[in-house]
Amino acid sequence: MRRLYSLAWGLLVMSLLSPAWAQDASQNAYKDASTEASVRELRDEVRELRAAVEAMRAENAQYREETRQMHKELDAVRHPDSGRDPVETPSGSYESASAIPPVELRPQASSRDTRRDTPQDDAQTAESKMAHDADRAAKLDEEYDLLSSKVDEQHQSKVESASKYRVRLSGIVLLNLFGNKGQVENQDFPTVPLAVPPGTPSGSVGATLRQSQLGLEIFGPRVAGARTSADLQMDFAGGFQNTWDGVDAGIIRLRTATMRLDWAKTSIVAGQDGLFFSPTTPTSLATLAVPALAYAGNLWNWTPQVRVEHRFTVSEDSSFLLQAGILDNLNGDFPMDSNFRYPQASELSRQPAYASRAAWSHTLFGQKLTLGGGGYYGRQNYSFGRNVNAWAGLADWTVPLGRRFAITGKFYRGAALGGLGATIGTSTLYPGSLSDPSTPVIPLNTIGGWSQLKFRATSKIEFNTAFGQDSAFARDVRAGNPTAYFDSVVRNRGILANVIARPRSDLLFSAEYRHLAADALLNNNHTANQINLVMGVLF
Repeated sequence: MRRLYSLAWGLLVMSLLSPAWAQDASQNAYKDASTEASVRELRDEVRELRAAVEAMRAENAQYREETRQMHKELDAVRHPDSGRDPVETPSGSYESASAIPPVELRPQASSRDTRRDTPQDDAQTAESKMAHDADRAAKLDEEYDLLSSKVDEQHQSKVESASKYRVRLSGIVLLNLFGNKGQVENQDFPTVPLAVPPGTPSGSVGATLRQSQLGLEIFGPRVAGARTSADLQMDFAGGFQNTWDGVDAGIIRLRTATMRLDWAKTSIVAGQDGLFFSPTTPTSLATLAVPALAYAGNLWNWTPQVRVEHRFTVSEDSSFLLQAGILDNLNGDFPMDSNFRYPQASELSRQPAYASRAAWSHTLFGQKLTLGGGGYYGRQNYSFGRNVNAWAGLADWTVPLGRRFAITGKFYRGAALGGLGATIGTSTLYPGSLSDPSTPVIPLNTIGGWSQLKFRATSKIEFNTAFGQDSAFARDVRAGNPTAYFDSVVRNRGILANVIARPRSDLLFSAEYRHLAADALLNNNHTANQINLVMGVLF
């Protein structure tokens, strides 16, 4: 009963308390009147259940006391000569319990009367009442579990879908407080250091919430034996509004939008997603708008694609994964117009990009050891028969070093990979005008990668440090006109160190230090540093 009472009281308190302050805005925006009415009805039922439990608890205490007294009287009848503890007489004096006269029984008129009048039968009657109350308690417990499940269901059902299939809202509200030393191309989540113009302040401070994210998960029916689902992720890092202090009014941006068909060992994924052949990324809450160490050894992009995945079971602890697909062929150029989409050189090739990956996984120290390798190919057409082949070979790894340490990383070698975040988003260079058929187009060769060491101090605190570098070949930059390249940078490096604390499942804190360095051909090298303090609330 104590457990039942505690559970009912805990449910009441949880239902009355409002959600965490950081989740109020998101939840209230999506609650409707019917959900509120349902929750109120369930709360009233819980209050009634609590009152019934309290009444039954008091009644059971009374029954226990009556049963204890009856057992004492029954023992006195069965053992009249045994020594007893002193009992209080009506006059207030104490005498031996053995002096209590035997209970005089009435003549046995019927078996029913005898059962009513003997202490033994009264005790049995009380015990039967307690058994009945126990049954009532079990039924109330079942009702409590049912009400609890209904309340939980109503509490979690925040989004109503036009179809009968379940939709789940998720996301993170993320606040970044940052301070920079040096000049960078983007002050709230920088990736490349720049030269500091004379007379310009070397540094800045600020805050942003435009790395906050919104997500929707849709769970659909089974089709041909496959589970169907979809996922949509957005943030507010799509630029700035053209208004006063528009830097704090980020524009919403599509990150990923995928649809899945999942069988037991095979999956088909279609939509805009990350690079499946480059799956790993350093751990950081300071840069969610772009992955950590982007343009400094971490290939990334969110691009439309269709891929097929197949999983093989090698042993109880090992598995093998094969992935292959086609992707929207991009080369890193900015859009030619803000309203209309014109084809880039990669799309003018009239063929998609192709990619594949194979990975082996094995359970080690309670974590997953993964070794993978992949390839990428795309073609770019710069007119007048000037075709460029974009290609890459990649390797990725996640290696546990005991139960608390792990090393994760990636390595690549390729050319014309600006569409994947290499060479600061530049795929090719040309020393003259593209309208001149004699101007050569030079693909930028590059080599790079990154590696991270993770230490899980506890289940709620982890430390990460990572280093990455992307290096364009200097001979290609020289041949393709260095002044046309991004500040003539041929090597971009990044180092980060952070601590991430998760005191609750929905609350995140982090502090990160980042150092950026770039080597340029035509002028001095550039460096910049950033301190980033993070608070996030998941919902």
